[in-house]
Amino acid sequence: MPTVAEQLRAAREAHGLTVYQVADATKIKTDHVRALDEGNFDVFSAPVFIRGFVRTYATLLHLDVPAVMADLDHELSGTEKFAEPPPLTNERKGVVDWLTLQLSRINWRVALPLLVLGIGVLVVIFGYRAWRTAQTRDPLENLGPGLYQPANRPPANTLPVPGQP
Repeated sequence: MPTVAEQLRAAREAHGLTVYQVADATKIKTDHVRALDEGNFDVFSAPVFIRGFVRTYATLLHLDVPAVMADLDHELSGTEKFAEPPPLTNERKGVVDWLTLQLSRINWRVALPLLVLGIGVLVVIFGYRAWRTAQTRDPLENLGPGLYQPANRPPANTLPVPGQP
């Protein structure tokens, strides 16, 4: 089975196109077209560029693009540089990153009104319960047992005289 580079070069030569004509038609640099014809993928900094350029190049040459892309993915998986997509940072992802990702997936045009409605329902429910509790509660429940003491009380060691206030 021919490599992607061999397929592209053979199709280009079959159409009678030069590297410069392909570069002009696809707006890909001539150095990159040559690198694709040679299978020299180390010229590119990321696999996304290789995939995009090969797709454009194969479309220009009227090749079976899905088959060429599948062959390219197979070839790139065998290389050390492009086997996996490079990490964007060297930092480990934490809980905040995971939470931010989950929140970014939410359709806020739907979720925000539902959230406001839910909070409103909870406020009404808890407000009603607090009002009902306040209505049924005894206002004197926290008072201790009472003891009557008159305001003008005589001293404790004397007895009150009848008829005196």
